[in-house]
Amino acid sequence: MSSPVTTVAVDANAKAVAKRMLDENISSVGVVDADGDLAGILTSTDFVEIAAEGGDPDELAVSAFMSTELVTVTANDPVETAASLMLDHSVHHLPVVDETEGVVGIISTTDITAYVSGIEEPAAPMLG
Repeated sequence: MSSPVTTVAVDANAKAVAKRMLDENISSVGVVDADGDLAGILTSTDFVEIAAEGGDPDELAVSAFMSTELVTVTANDPVETAASLMLDHSVHHLPVVDETEGVVGIISTTDITAYVSGIEEPAAPMLG
């Protein structure tokens, strides 16, 4: 998993978030509410929707395009669970959450590919 997670506020400006994602070379951000709780996830694919709808990213908050029906795992879940959830729900980014710390990581299809190919081998077959 990738950690720490880049997070933005629900009212963050879409253009500023897009620039941040490019600057940090990331394809998703966690979107958090005022309490710091995960409210959604915004991915590079969501920006395709913004462009397709002719939206002006200068005028849009990320909350208008973020995914809110989240599928998550914990850092103690096996990698196989994460991969299955990603396939079952057709998602490419899976937030990793902790009951007390909130969002602690993001696992992507790239992370799964690296794990399966043996590029990254954790000490135990867990996400965290």
